[in-house]
Amino acid sequence: MAAEKRGEARGAGMEENKENNQPNEGLGLEILQIIKESQQQHGLRHGDYQRYRGYCSRRLRRLRKTLGFKMGNRHKFTGKKVTPEMLSDSRYLLLVLMGAERAWSYSMQLKQEANTEPRKRFHLLSRLRKAAKHGEELERLCESNRVDAKTKLEAQAYHSYLTGMLRFELQEWKAAMEAFNKCKTIYEKLASAFTEELAVLYHQRVEEISPNIRYCAYNIGDQNAMNELIQMRLSAGGGGQMMAEKLEALITQTRAKQAATMSEVEWRGRTIPVKIDKVRIFLLGLADNEAAIAQAASEETKERLYESLLSESRDAIQAVREELKADAKQRDRALDGETCKVSNLQYLHSYLTYIKLWTVVKRNESMARVLQAKLKEPQPDESKRGPRPQDLIRLYDIILQSLAELPQLLGMEDDHSFQKEVALKTLVYKAYRCFFIAQSYVLVKKWSEALVLYQRVLKYAKEVQVQAKSCNSSLKDLPDVQELITEVNAETYSLQAAAILDTEDSAEIPSQSQEVKDNKPLCDRLDAFHLDPSLVGKQPNLVTFPPEFQPIPCKPLFFDLALNHVAFPPLDDKVEQKGKGGLTGYIKGIFGFGS
Repeated sequence: MAAEKRGEARGAGMEENKENNQPNEGLGLEILQIIKESQQQHGLRHGDYQRYRGYCSRRLRRLRKTLGFKMGNRHKFTGKKVTPEMLSDSRYLLLVLMGAERAWSYSMQLKQEANTEPRKRFHLLSRLRKAAKHGEELERLCESNRVDAKTKLEAQAYHSYLTGMLRFELQEWKAAMEAFNKCKTIYEKLASAFTEELAVLYHQRVEEISPNIRYCAYNIGDQNAMNELIQMRLSAGGGGQMMAEKLEALITQTRAKQAATMSEVEWRGRTIPVKIDKVRIFLLGLADNEAAIAQAASEETKERLYESLLSESRDAIQAVREELKADAKQRDRALDGETCKVSNLQYLHSYLTYIKLWTVVKRNESMARVLQAKLKEPQPDESKRGPRPQDLIRLYDIILQSLAELPQLLGMEDDHSFQKEVALKTLVYKAYRCFFIAQSYVLVKKWSEALVLYQRVLKYAKEVQVQAKSCNSSLKDLPDVQELITEVNAETYSLQAAAILDTEDSAEIPSQSQEVKDNKPLCDRLDAFHLDPSLVGKQPNLVTFPPEFQPIPCKPLFFDLALNHVAFPPLDDKVEQKGKGGLTGYIKGIFGFGS
């Protein structure tokens, strides 16, 4: 933390020196450039407003200490304001600017926290008013003759931006729109008058406030503003994560206003009342999301929109589940006595689950198309791992798992047309999955397995064509089966030719080379000559080491069984007899005379 503060101090000193080195024609301050660099370096790159607020507070303390602009002493606070007569240094303007940034960052921090604590919204508005007041003071100071024209225009635009943010949060749409339009006009004029580096900053600020202008226009009564917001979301793929989240939030707020007029939805001939606000918002944006996915220019944008749609569908399903848990009568699969249909809430849950599962199918199909196109392209760098048929098999596995869940939805058991449609779609994706399994076998030269799988693909494809005619189903939303049949026929001919060539190549290999592949050491095959390159290598196979064990005769053991039956001759006459010594011998033995 201390190192970070020292780095801030060095950076602030460099900026202050840059601000002091202005031409003699007037004081100047690069307002937008200073706040953008500070925001990116101190937390706002990751949306950390609390860290940025701490930086602004420390920067203010350093500026006051450097300029001698103290607010009283340690015992008493004495408020002071910067006046036009004090403007001998541009750092006085920077002092006011940092005060406005500190109040604005605190309000944005409270806006994040107000999602879970609504009472903090009052504090948020108070901080925004304080920021707008500092912006007004900065604009008033810049009206002095000591300040150059560019700084005056930037101060006006900055004040208009803060005022627009305050009116936006107060839902004063007309006043907010006027302030944002004034800010946008000034930044566009500045972008056309200065260098390209500064023009990029001005254009970025214009892009930031454009969604707010569209949202204000929609709330005033412009119905085309909603479509413009959606188009801006499509083109915001490279505009940063914060920009995309801001657009999503504005679109959700717009749909929340429209959801008040929506009361029911129709699916497969049944009208379902919709009373949950989150579900209303999701169903209202469903058609717009699908249209946006169809219009997406890049696969990255399309993938992002699919993920957003899946996230919204999961939230809507969770809201319905909570409603089902709250109602004990509808928790189980309870049927109405008269109509023999599942309850409306259960049917709505089935409808939302169908949307989620079908979205998973379309997303994986879109990813499979991209991988399939890359699979047909030649790989320039063989060291890098390119797409393989196994990757496509995994995608089609997920598709088939999602389709397997569709017939099990509540209320769909007796819908025979729905069951037939799901079965038809399952056959189509089974054919494609089988096709890529066959291609994976072709890569490892398993010709017979691949040929059998290609025949299975043709079987699935013909079944699809027959069932589509019998049930009058349209295949326009599914992959082209006829194109798959043509490709399989071509692959079958190529496979047969490759199998024949591979058989001829294996027949041309001499039989001796196969015999060399046995693991006999050289000492066991001395009578046969083979050209074995391993004999001159680092590990020649000359003998078996360690040698194997061989059976050998053991040493015989003799047991003396007759010894117990032998009668030995007496040897008493050859044993020396010792006489009895008596007392005299005992005494001689004591004194050693007898030895």
